[in-house]
Amino acid sequence: MFRKSTIITLLLIGLIAQLLSACVADSAVSSKDSQKQEVGSNQNNEVINNQEINEEDNQENNKETKEESNENSVYYSFVDALENTVVLEDKPGRVVSLVGSYAETWLLAGGDLIGVTNDVISERNLDLSEDIEIVGTIKDPNLETILDLSPDFVLLSPDIESHVKAAATLKKANIPHGFFKVEHFEDYLEMLDICTHITGNKDLYEKYGLKVKEQIEEILLKVENQEGSDILFIRAMSRGAKAKYDDNMACKILEDLGTRNIAARHESLLEDLSMEIIIEEDPEYIFVVTMGDSEKAINALKEGIEKDPAWSNLTAVKKGNYIVLPKDLFHYKPNARWGESYEYLAKILYPEIFQ
Repeated sequence: MFRKSTIITLLLIGLIAQLLSACVADSAVSSKDSQKQEVGSNQNNEVINNQEINEEDNQENNKETKEESNENSVYYSFVDALENTVVLEDKPGRVVSLVGSYAETWLLAGGDLIGVTNDVISERNLDLSEDIEIVGTIKDPNLETILDLSPDFVLLSPDIESHVKAAATLKKANIPHGFFKVEHFEDYLEMLDICTHITGNKDLYEKYGLKVKEQIEEILLKVENQEGSDILFIRAMSRGAKAKYDDNMACKILEDLGTRNIAARHESLLEDLSMEIIIEEDPEYIFVVTMGDSEKAINALKEGIEKDPAWSNLTAVKKGNYIVLPKDLFHYKPNARWGESYEYLAKILYPEIFQ
C-alpha cells in the first residue's frame, strides 16, 4: 500500500514538472513571438517613415525643378525705376523708345528699334533707318501708333505723366515695358548695363560704359586736391531763367569737379535770379544752359539780368567766365560722351592742368 502510494506521488510530481516545463516553453515562445512582432512593427514603421521622407524629398525636388523650369523660361528680368519687376519672356526684337536719349542708349547696347519719339531727330540727329516709325513727341506719344507696331518692349520715363498713363495701356495689352530715370552718369551706366544684358552685347557695356567711367575717374583724380571755385549755374528759357543745383546733370558734374554752387546756399535763386544775391556772392564762374530755342533764351537773359548796371562788374563777367555751355553735352544726356562733358568743364576750371 505504501509502495503504491509512493508511485502515485512520483507520477503526480512528474506530471506537474511536465506541465511547468510546457508553461515555461510557451512563455518563451510567446516572448520570442512578441519580440519578433515588435521588431517587425519597428521595421514597418521605419519603412513607412522612409517612404514619407522620400515622398517629401520628391515633392521638394519637384518644386525646385518647377521653379528652375520657370526661371529658365524667363529670358531676363530686372527692377525698373518705379520698383516694378520687368519680366521678358523672350529676347525683345521690336523695341519702342519714348525718350530720345533712351533710344540712343538702346542703340549703344546693340539693340534695334522700330519706333521712337521725334526728339531723336530734333535733339540727337541720330542716323536711323527709314523703317523706324515716329510715334509722337516725348511728352505726347501716340499710343495708337505704338500699339499698331506690336512692340515686345517699350522704354519709358517715370518723370513724364503721359508715359505713366501709357504704361497702364501697355500692361492691359501684355506688352513688356520698363521705366528708366537717368539724371547722372551712374544712372546711365545702370541703364546701359540692363540694356546690354537684354541685347546680349556685354562687350558694348565695356566700350560705352566702363571705358567712359575710367575717363571720368582719371579727370577727377587730377583735380581732387584742387581748390574749387564758387559758381552760378543758370538754366535759361525764352520766358525767363532760374538757377539750378543738385537736381541737374551739369551741376552734378560741376560738384564732382570741386566747385561750390551759390544756389545751394541761397535756394531763393531757384525761383528768382536776384541780382542782389549774385552781387553779394560774386561767383568766379557763371554757366548757362539753354532750353528750347537757344537764341530766344539768350535774348531773354540780355533783356533781363544782363541789363542790370552791376552785371558788368561781376568777377565772372570781367574775367570772361560767363559761359554758355553746349546743349548736346550739358542739357541732353550725353550718354557715351559723358566723359567729354567732364573734360569740357575741367579744362575751363583748371586750365593749368588740362592744356
